[in-house]
Amino acid sequence: MRFCNHHFYRQYFSQCFPHLFAIGLVFLVVVFLAPACGKKGPPLSPIKDGNFLAVPGNIAFSLDKDQLTLTWTHTIDPVNAKLEPEAFEVYMAKKGPDACEGCPFVFESVGVVPMPDMVYLQKIAPGFLYYFRVRAIGKDKIKSDYSKTSYVDNKQ
Repeated sequence: MRFCNHHFYRQYFSQCFPHLFAIGLVFLVVVFLAPACGKKGPPLSPIKDGNFLAVPGNIAFSLDKDQLTLTWTHTIDPVNAKLEPEAFEVYMAKKGPDACEGCPFVFESVGVVPMPDMVYLQKIAPGFLYYFRVRAIGKDKIKSDYSKTSYVDNKQ
């Protein structure tokens, strides 16, 4: 007695195999590609509306010989950025006369100014372009975005 009818199975699989293959392929695509959608990054804590630091504004400077005075303002926005800063961090980039046109430059932190002061003083050397920007620092090391960049041409 024969339990296996090879002809039946061959006919069944030849008709069903293309459908089973397509279903299996779709299943594999869903299983492997669906979890990989979007750009992954480090986990972020939940953010409530307005729990941001406002960006410092009105960056201005004055130059007296080699003494630079950098000033800025900071306004709390009660709707979008209601956190109050504890300090401000000043960043500077410097380009010399031998720097290539359009080459990138790196900003480095040059100082932290505690509240309520919004003034940074620094001696600068002649013959360079200096770029400055500021960001607010709040509790738990929360930082605002960078201010607009201000540059000082001290190429005299």
